Amino acid sequence: MSAPTTTSQAPAPADGATTGKGLGAGRLGLLGSVVIGVSTIAPAYTLSGALGPTAAAVGEQLPAIFLVGFVPMLLVAVGYRQLNKAMPDAGTTFTWVSKAFGPFVGWMGGWGLLAATILVLSNLAGIAVDFFYLALAQITGNPGLADLTRNVWVNIVTCLAFMAAACWIAYRSVETTKIVQYVLVGFQVAVLVWFSIAAYAHVAGGTAPAGLTIDPQWFDPFAVDSFSAFAAGVSLSVFIYWGWDVVLTLNEETKGSAVTPGKAATSTIFVIVVLYMTVGLAVLTFAGVGEDGLGLGNPDIQGNVFAALAGPVMGPTAILMSLAVLSSSAASLQSTIVSPARTMLAMGHYGALSPKYARITPRFQSPGYATVASAVIASVFYAVMRVVSEDVLWDTITALGIMVCFYYGATALACVWYFRSEARDPRALLTKIVAPGVGGVLLLVFFVQTSIDSMDPEYGSGSHIGGVGLVFVLGVGVLALGLVVMAVQRVRRPEFFRGQVLPRGSSADGPSAG
Repeated sequence: MSAPTTTSQAPAPADGATTGKGLGAGRLGLLGSVVIGVSTIAPAYTLSGALGPTAAAVGEQLPAIFLVGFVPMLLVAVGYRQLNKAMPDAGTTFTWVSKAFGPFVGWMGGWGLLAATILVLSNLAGIAVDFFYLALAQITGNPGLADLTRNVWVNIVTCLAFMAAACWIAYRSVETTKIVQYVLVGFQVAVLVWFSIAAYAHVAGGTAPAGLTIDPQWFDPFAVDSFSAFAAGVSLSVFIYWGWDVVLTLNEETKGSAVTPGKAATSTIFVIVVLYMTVGLAVLTFAGVGEDGLGLGNPDIQGNVFAALAGPVMGPTAILMSLAVLSSSAASLQSTIVSPARTMLAMGHYGALSPKYARITPRFQSPGYATVASAVIASVFYAVMRVVSEDVLWDTITALGIMVCFYYGATALACVWYFRSEARDPRALLTKIVAPGVGGVLLLVFFVQTSIDSMDPEYGSGSHIGGVGLVFVLGVGVLALGLVVMAVQRVRRPEFFRGQVLPRGSSADGPSAG
């Protein structure tokens, strides 16, 4: 098998042209990229599933954890922006870490991204199914329809239908993805803002269950009970911000591929933190963190906070929240599939995976084979896990935080190492060394701490395998599986692992392969 070995950067293709990998160039602008980034993060879906577990970990310091999680995300995004400027490549983490640290670390970085994105696809599909039947029940006035999601086979078949639809849209190119996302993202953001206004109105009118006043103490991260609780909260916080890097995997299809994706990434993070703080404070003041009733500490509602709070907060318009979470999870399902497909494309292009993954559909100029492969793997994982246990699906949220900390941290440190020769320039020192370095170290510390804590059988849902917490098995276990797969690929594709296809380098060597 032969693979491209280009080591010099070609000029950016003109709009409508193709890139070196065959992708359609110039199809996305800044606004379209930000919309896809927000869609992938899926604020309505993410908040519904993560508000409860995060509040359970850190209590009223929920806003503080949102802000603490935002800081390493922003610092890491600065590193991504610098790497993308130097090497605009759809492989992102895989390509950049390979250039900085060599093929083995780069391959594992790519595996971490693939594992996280494919696992979350299954979780997104599961949430979409839940809210699909809940919305049907609310629309028809037949509460029994909501229970259909508990029927394992109905649930699985519906999930596979959602996955197939998402795959079809993503297969038809990023332009189709963009058009769908404008509608779905606009709707969910509007509903979240309306929910927040209604919650604040209840608090002001004295009709909220908790009716709390915003306390400056809520913004103090040092008020969290323990470092373990702090690390768990940050790991969940990292998960709720995760997804902005999809705009970097689309860099070869974006206008101004060296600059626009980086701007889109930082813009997406700022939009999300404002939205999260608005909704988070609204929920906290309305419901509090008690363990009874509508309190965020109530384990009975933690898996799906908005399903419990929408009615009391929004009254007759609560169905809008069901539709918002449904559209959020469906939109994210569709946009998230973009990321693993393009990572697989790059790994196939550089010879780290079978060349099948580098196939481009001539008509749509999209990574068709990799897109279908991502959907099939996620579908199989969901079907198997749904039969085994519902807890597995909820534990993937915490496990994903572990994986994200790993590959974001590795990418940030790759930025530091790649640009190390520029440390004498004050601006480069700040943006290419210090900022990504601090962000990367923080995330790797949280990765280690959460991995250790998650070995406890009581961690997460309390499920375990052989006395080891299920979160650890899913998070660290899947990453360890990558070592096995890498060993197999090393035998089959030795050129890549010898550094012949994507050789190590630094910014001192000049422009790098794209």
